[in-house]
Amino acid sequence: MIKNILLVGLGGGLGSIARYLSQRWVTANYLHAFPWGTFAVNIAGCFLIGIFWGISFRSFDSNESWKLFLMTGLCGGFTTFSAFTLEGIGLLKEQKLALFFLYIGASVITGLLATYLGMRIAR
Repeated sequence: MIKNILLVGLGGGLGSIARYLSQRWVTANYLHAFPWGTFAVNIAGCFLIGIFWGISFRSFDSNESWKLFLMTGLCGGFTTFSAFTLEGIGLLKEQKLALFFLYIGASVITGLLATYLGMRIAR
């Protein structure tokens, strides 16, 4: 269990650093009102978790350590949006369409409301 926690923590730390550097680079090079830095990180994270998921079935299927480090840690530290989309795709693959739309809609709407509420309370 300690090994798994360390793998997730190491991957998460590296992912967070990568997110920070990526967002700064995009923001510095593409000045615009649209939050391109966050958008780019979210899309890149989705692409990476898709690659890691696909590779996990070919290369390290039985090695849970790599999945924890790369998918839970690195991608999770880089952006939790990647985990959100992977879980959404999982629901689609299981043909749980109603649950997919409930999960997507509730996550986005409730997330926005929770952020707004947190901001209001903090004032």
